[in-house]
Amino acid sequence: MKRFIWFFALITFYSNAQENEKVDLSNPHATIYTHMYFLQNDTYLPKKAAATILGLSEEQAIKKAIKIKQVLDGKGLNIDFNKIPNNPNYKDSIGYTTFHKYVLFPQRMPKIYVEKIGENWYYSAETVASIDQIYKDVFPWYVAKLQDVIPVSGHQKYLGIELWQVIALVVLLVLVFIIFLLIKKIAFFILRKIQLQITHRTSNLELDKVLKKLAHPISLLISLSFIDKIFPSLQFPLEVNTWIFLALNIAETVFWIYVLLKLVQVIMRIYKEFTERTESRLDDQLVPILNNFLKGLVLVFGLFKVLRLFGVDTTTLVAGATIGGLAFALASQDTVKNLIGTIMIFLDKPFHIDDWIETGEISGTVEQVGFRSTIVRAADTSIYQIPNSRLSEIVINNKGLRLYRRYQTNLGVRYDTPPELIEAFVKGIREIIILHPETRSERDSYNVEFTGFGDSALLILVNVYFKSLAWGVEQSSKHRLHMAIIKLAKGLGVEFAFPSTTVTIEQFPEKQSVDLKYNISQDKIDATILKAIEDFKIDNPTENTTENL
Repeated sequence: MKRFIWFFALITFYSNAQENEKVDLSNPHATIYTHMYFLQNDTYLPKKAAATILGLSEEQAIKKAIKIKQVLDGKGLNIDFNKIPNNPNYKDSIGYTTFHKYVLFPQRMPKIYVEKIGENWYYSAETVASIDQIYKDVFPWYVAKLQDVIPVSGHQKYLGIELWQVIALVVLLVLVFIIFLLIKKIAFFILRKIQLQITHRTSNLELDKVLKKLAHPISLLISLSFIDKIFPSLQFPLEVNTWIFLALNIAETVFWIYVLLKLVQVIMRIYKEFTERTESRLDDQLVPILNNFLKGLVLVFGLFKVLRLFGVDTTTLVAGATIGGLAFALASQDTVKNLIGTIMIFLDKPFHIDDWIETGEISGTVEQVGFRSTIVRAADTSIYQIPNSRLSEIVINNKGLRLYRRYQTNLGVRYDTPPELIEAFVKGIREIIILHPETRSERDSYNVEFTGFGDSALLILVNVYFKSLAWGVEQSSKHRLHMAIIKLAKGLGVEFAFPSTTVTIEQFPEKQSVDLKYNISQDKIDATILKAIEDFKIDNPTENTTENL
């Protein structure tokens, strides 16, 4: 009997303690705590929880308060009361206007928040007006129907989970797998259509592999969205939902990172094909730079997203990174200058990849333009690494931007060469230049003239312009031109001079002149020039010379 009296007294005391628990609406922390505290199983007083809703009847306020808690529990949103401000005049800044409000979950549930009305804090009018629709989105119409058709045996619990929940979870996973397979095929088909519309070219095997890799995470994302939409309907406890939705959000973030990385890869591949069709070679070097930059950007934003899921204040992190970045920039001004120099090089385009440039004491072929420096390979195959800040400021002589490669040389022939052979030699060289496939053949674009008298030779100027800008092609073109000139000189009997001293010995007895005997027969000259031209044609059988004539 005494035990019964003590038990009854304890129950009465506990009930009175609950009834005497005060409703505190003085600040955001107190209001949210009041709402959640009086809807717990062991402290269930919905009338007091409904005090956090203003302007409705008690019955309506109770329904709204319960729905708010069910929505938060269904989405696995576990409230951390240590982070809720207890300042009665707390202000949340949005844009240029300041409000007395606090949003519990700004990213996932931005419409559920409390605001200050008068001297107290209540759930906002927007929250109260939209909670019914939010509840329908989280718990669709079939949830209530599902509860009606579940038999009593389906509510048997195993490890705290009801049997119908286990069966529904298995059905959900099967549906997700089927959706994943269907969406993967549809996504690949759509991606190929988009690629064909952009590039107007049929996709190759390598690009198809990339598109399939891109379609895979897209289908996973849609499958995760389906789980995110349906899983609250299974009505698991808050603890289970918290971990499940945390895992879903992390997986979704990882898949988004993967999708964006693959999207960058596809865009860079399409851009690479585009740059290969352009004349400029500098944009070819821009492909790896843009590729690394965009991938880094995706990874940084993905890292910030993951940190936010674990409750890290990324705003503070960004602010700290900004201040630290400013200090780092001040300490590494050369790196910043080089980065700016890189941007200026790509904007101004003073040279292209494979161009031959001269910058003061350095001359060579541009091989690579990086974030910090440009690599130039000299003629002796050594490497110059020039900081882009310096390269963007100094004078650059870009040989690669020439329309043609000019070549000029002086041919020295012996002083005793007859005028007829000099004239024939000049004429023959002109004909060779006209026939040469790599030289400009317009009359004002080349010069072959007897220009003067040297110390040891008569000087014949040869000035031509080669069409190709490539250094290697220019050397090959010179070789063919030189060989043709040598063959012509040999056929005519023209000899090239070298530094020498002539001593007159004709007045000595029985001494004869050493003058060479030149054949200046016009028929012989014409035949020799014709043969030299025919030989040149034979040496270049695949060249089309009609356009040069």
